[in-house]
This record gives sequence, structure tokens and C-alpha cells, in this order.
Amino acid sequence: MSDSSAVHESREDSRRDDGKRTGPATFYRQVVAELRKVVWPTQEQLVTYFLVVMVFVLAMMAFVAVLDVAFGKLVFALFAGDTAQ
Repeated sequence: MSDSSAVHESREDSRRDDGKRTGPATFYRQVVAELRKVVWPTQEQLVTYFLVVMVFVLAMMAFVAVLDVAFGKLVFALFAGDTAQ
């Protein structure tokens, strides 16, 4: 059995046999049921994650700013040309 046929068969298995669409009420109940399974972070974890993300974003901003200034100076030095000879 090839990989593509295995993927195709698994997609067919995941479909419902009756071919009917899920109604809005059933969809809402399923969403609520899935949200109840979520392990929500504590406030301490949330603050920690927030700070980690903010530090990473600020570090990346600084890195990109340094690259921008460096490339800007390089391009300016290449194309400005010294006319006093």
C-alpha cells in the first residue's frame, strides 16, 4: 500500500457515514466540549510567557534595527561617492 492511498483511506475513515452536515447547535456543543478539555495556564505562567515573548520581540527588533543601520550605512557609502579629488 502506498503512502498516498493510506492518506486517502484515512481521510475517508474520518468522514461521517451519513453524509449530513453538522448543525450550528451541535457545532457549538462540540466547541464548548473541546474548550473544557483545554488546560488553561495559571496567572503566573501567563505572566512568564508574556515576559518571555516581549523580551524575544524586543531582542529581534534591536537585531533588525542594527542590521538596518549597518546596511543603510554600507549602501550609502557605496553609492554616495567621494567627488573631491
